[in-house]
Amino acid sequence: MPDKPVGNAPPILQQIKAIVLMSWLNVLLACIPVAWALHFALPSSSHNDTIVFVFCFLSIIPLAKLLAFATDELSMRVGQTLAGLLNATLGNAVELIVAIIALAQCQLQIVQSSLVGSILSNLLLVLGMCFFAGGTRFSEQGFGVSVTQLNSSLLIISVIAVLIPAAFHFSAGAQIKDPQEARDILAVSHGTAIILLFVYGSYLVFQLFSHKALYDEKHEDVFRSTQYPSREKKKAMANGETGSQAEANGSSIPLNPVGSREPFQSSPTGSISQEHDAEAATAPSQEEEEVEEPQMSVPMTIGLLVVVTVLVAVTAEFLVDSINGMVEGGNISKEFIGLILLPIVGNAAEHVTAVTVSVKDKLTLSLGVAVGSSIQIALFVIPFIVTLGWIMGKPLSLLFDPFESIVLFFSVIVVNYVVQDGKSNWLEGMILMCLYVILAVTFWFYPGVTDELSGALQC
Repeated sequence: MPDKPVGNAPPILQQIKAIVLMSWLNVLLACIPVAWALHFALPSSSHNDTIVFVFCFLSIIPLAKLLAFATDELSMRVGQTLAGLLNATLGNAVELIVAIIALAQCQLQIVQSSLVGSILSNLLLVLGMCFFAGGTRFSEQGFGVSVTQLNSSLLIISVIAVLIPAAFHFSAGAQIKDPQEARDILAVSHGTAIILLFVYGSYLVFQLFSHKALYDEKHEDVFRSTQYPSREKKKAMANGETGSQAEANGSSIPLNPVGSREPFQSSPTGSISQEHDAEAATAPSQEEEEVEEPQMSVPMTIGLLVVVTVLVAVTAEFLVDSINGMVEGGNISKEFIGLILLPIVGNAAEHVTAVTVSVKDKLTLSLGVAVGSSIQIALFVIPFIVTLGWIMGKPLSLLFDPFESIVLFFSVIVVNYVVQDGKSNWLEGMILMCLYVILAVTFWFYPGVTDELSGALQC
């Protein structure tokens, strides 16, 4: 059920107007016919494929934004937990479509690197931007510690599943001939993929049914955010606090220490505590009176989702077709395209959504979009693509590039340390973003590793 009552949809003309004027990024929709025309008109060459790639790249950005817009309209009509799941699922539609098309064309390296890059983009760039943007308005922002630690555990499990085939290769590779080792690693990957899909199914049951209350932003496990002292001093003075008391408290909405069993307790000052108790008591009734005004009806929303998905699929196919020609020019590597460029396109809408809600002090929703999307890629998209490759007869395994796997492992560890206290600030966001920039610079020069086993695991 939706958290707030939903009003009636506007007339059809207003719905179309809302779609057209949804974002200034819609200007880039003009690149779609240009990209399609160039794909069919230009002969394949390094220069021409680069031009086609650029226009396809620009075309997918507004399509991803439209996908997010339609997702938000659907999310308005369901509960918060299901809304977060919808945002994560449809937000990963672009990555899934690109991965399936690349798999069909036997671009296995692009498939693997784009999925790893999507996880890195969500964990470091999107989450870092959320922490930084929220930190510009709040001294510290709080979120649910238990859910965040559970998410970190799920990510570590998925990363271990990616590292195990590599460990198998480096430990037993010298004792097994390459053709036999390739078959063994494929068998291990297929079995691991099935188990990961089962873990993801269990995670959905946990999130949507057995522990649904744990994902509520009003749960007692969620810490309150703290505004900057300069912004709270006037409010504290108006309530009778002296200047020294206001500076000592720093904020009228303090964060409690980690481990506190009462994270919603307010400051020791009596007047402030009574004020926030009153606010907490009246907030639910105020929210119940608010009515969400949708911009599209359900049929229009579903129709937009279908049309955008088709456009993304066709444009993504042309994008993947142009990658080989662009790489042959020698100016850019497949690793950089898969790990940095493609995830930026796929996660463009998630960037905007997550950062926007973090500034509004809805960091729990931001984490649901950023971290939830990473979990879905790690526990669902990657094993699903491996299983799909198994069905299609494509030798796609969980043996990822060793350097990419190590980078993914350390990134998950860093994020785990950043979120373990249940609080965030702008410096933590800047650290995550800077780490992503360091990785982007590194992958620009990284040529990729190929060996005899990698050749055996190619189409």
